[in-house]
Parts: sequence; C-alpha cells; structure tokens
Amino acid sequence: MAEVTDGEFTAFVNERGPALLRVAYALAGNQHAAEDLLQNALAKAYARWPRIRGDAEPYVKRILYHDQISGWRRRSRRLEVPVAELPERATVGDSGDDSDLRLLLRAALRSLPPRQRAVLTLRYLEDLSVEQTAALLGCRAGTVASQSAKALARLRKLVPGLDELTSRAEVTR
Repeated sequence: MAEVTDGEFTAFVNERGPALLRVAYALAGNQHAAEDLLQNALAKAYARWPRIRGDAEPYVKRILYHDQISGWRRRSRRLEVPVAELPERATVGDSGDDSDLRLLLRAALRSLPPRQRAVLTLRYLEDLSVEQTAALLGCRAGTVASQSAKALARLRKLVPGLDELTSRAEVTR
C-alpha cells in the first residue's frame, strides 16, 4: 500500500510540480522562497495523501496560499535589510522590448504585501472569481475586492505606463 501511495505522489509531483512552483513563485516573489513554500506544502500534502489523492492540486494550492499568509503574519520571517541609499527605480522605455517593464513589474509585485500578492495570484493568474478566492483564503468577498483594488492601485503607481501596456495587450488579443 505504501509503495502505491509513494508512486502516486511521485507521479503527481512530477506532473504538476512545475505549475505549482509557478504559483508559489507568484506568491513568494523569489525562486528560493517559492521552492521552500512548495516543499512545505508538498510535505503537508504527502501526510494526507491517502485522503486527497483524487483532488490533490487544489489542496496543495490551498496549502500554498495559507502558508504564504501565515508567513506574512509571523513578523520574524520578514527580514528587512537596511541600506544607506534607496536604489534607483527603472523607468519604462519606449522601445519595443518589454523586458524593462517586466523587471519593473516583478519588483512592484514583490513590494506588495503577501495577502495582496495572494489575491492577485488567485484572481488573475489562477483566474478565480472573487467568491472562490475568498473561500480559498478564508475571508469575505469584500476583503478580496478591496485587497485587489489596493494591489492594482499600488502597481499602477509603481509601474508608470502599465495601463497603456495592458490596453495595448487587450487590443492585440
């Protein structure tokens, strides 16, 4: 029985691991934190594998979201590094290459609080409704809507030209 369980779990991780890592990266903001977040979620899922094996991916994603929010609540995990001077902010150039914009957007996303990052990940990367997002995060739909609005307003402030780029992207779809 244990060998069957191990094989099924290993197959699940091999098949869905890259997608789950992308979700963890969107939540955590960097590769190392994303790998740690996913590893902890998979360890928790493995302990419950016999009960969840039929519907494991939503279960693991929920663990990811909850662990990220729990980490945010624990201040000891948020290490701040003081610097003498603030780094210069990149500006979006007029060139056709959008790599500057991607880097600026990535930095802006990392600056968001974990709860707002989780809301944006669920709403726009996972394409969930407000109600589904609220259910996953264990909060009200109004909280999801307000966190989403605050996060998008902050992104617009941090990334000048973002609205122009998204309107161009919608036209080309």
